[in-house]
Amino acid sequence: MHKKAIISSLKLILFSMVWVGLSNLQAAAQNSSKQSPSTVVVITKYEVKEGNQDKVKKALKNYVRVSSNNEQNIMAKAYNEEGHTKVLWVIERWKSQLAYERFRNTAACKAIAAFTKDVLPVKPLEIFVNDLEPVSKKQWRTTANATDKPLTIMLFVDAKPGTEDRFKKIYHEAMPKFRSEPGVINYQLSQFKQDKTQFVTYEHFRNEAAFQYHLNFPPIKPVIEYLHTSIKKQPFETGLHRLVEF
Repeated sequence: MHKKAIISSLKLILFSMVWVGLSNLQAAAQNSSKQSPSTVVVITKYEVKEGNQDKVKKALKNYVRVSSNNEQNIMAKAYNEEGHTKVLWVIERWKSQLAYERFRNTAACKAIAAFTKDVLPVKPLEIFVNDLEPVSKKQWRTTANATDKPLTIMLFVDAKPGTEDRFKKIYHEAMPKFRSEPGVINYQLSQFKQDKTQFVTYEHFRNEAAFQYHLNFPPIKPVIEYLHTSIKKQPFETGLHRLVEF
């Protein structure tokens, strides 16, 4: 009996070691699929001279195509702002600063930059941010269905100093629920690198109805309450941009 008990104990220990090992491997695989802390995230705003919108959109669309085909690119999308035809945006994510800089030095990228320079009244505004709720490249590349009419919401939030951590905590708790909504394709909260009181959300919905559903989704209530009480400029809607991908 003593010998059998020892064998049973050894089997139990061996099973536990295997189970822990498999759990660690699974966790490592999940973590490796997420964005690295070295990920570069850039949001660029282009204000275009009247009559040049189509030319610039064509150039930016090509920029996004070339970017997306680069192995080091996580995502790249170009948008026009609904209601403001002269305002265009490009949002891109790269695996590292080195990858981003190398791409910016390619002939194709320089050619696009040279072209857009002649048709922009002001220099493009570049905003570098850090994603606070990272997801994988595969998740970033999730696309809308053929029957969808996708809408992207970008909300800039200028928080009152001292309230930043509370804002991040509210979003951290709500993010899994937001991402589980049936009409959400992607959802992210990012923080400016140069100013920790400034944030931007990226909310990609399948259609307008999905966005309206989100606005009435109970878990959003703490976010709305924060936006009405703890940001520098009211109303918070002034920082909201409705974007349409092209």
